[in-house]
Amino acid sequence: MNRAQFLRAMLGGAAALALPPALRAQSAGYDFRFTRLKYDSGDWDVDARMPSNVITSLIDYTDLRVDPREHVVELADPKMLEAPFCYLAGHKLVEFNPAERRNFERYVRNGGFVFADDCNHDIDGLFARSFEAQMAALFGPRALRRLPNDHALYSSFFRFPDGPPATSFELNGWGDDLVHDYLKGIEIDGRLGVLYSNKDYGCEWDYDWRNKRFLAEDNTRFAVNIVVYALTA
Repeated sequence: MNRAQFLRAMLGGAAALALPPALRAQSAGYDFRFTRLKYDSGDWDVDARMPSNVITSLIDYTDLRVDPREHVVELADPKMLEAPFCYLAGHKLVEFNPAERRNFERYVRNGGFVFADDCNHDIDGLFARSFEAQMAALFGPRALRRLPNDHALYSSFFRFPDGPPATSFELNGWGDDLVHDYLKGIEIDGRLGVLYSNKDYGCEWDYDWRNKRFLAEDNTRFAVNIVVYALTA
């Protein structure tokens, strides 16, 4: 059973008040739309060019019907429950208000997918420490775990046999000045609902590789894996 089928199975009772993410996207004529989550604390509006670069790569490499626009939705707005994929980033404080906490937990527990990326421009790991605290409060202190480097995420489209590709921006990730060869995640009923990165992929993918001839290859290919996994797992 893939994510869309699981979400469909979750409908009923109170859950029927909102169509599940993948079905909402399909009803609008798209298989995928890029949704950035706006939250009251911190700085959510980072890496402005990244979504368009990721969207372009999805159109180039896959047969998905991709909405060409980025959508910014407040985490406190129930409309975020309609998204097939959500992106949350920043490098400052993450402290959800009650409505944000309620929507984040409901979205993830009902089959949604959030990719959270630490922008790494801090000194003491403020984004990492505060985001991890939010996840512990919502899902339990042991819910956020290291993903093995043979996780299905790394072969969902392109193959990354060594796990997550490195970036140029990750030394301050998680506040420890170390380069980690793994990502973290939260699984709900065997499905990855939160993918958490300390590698600042947002900044890496914000770079327009197509117009910079000295880059060897597209640096957004791992983004394609993340989206394909989110839609099919």
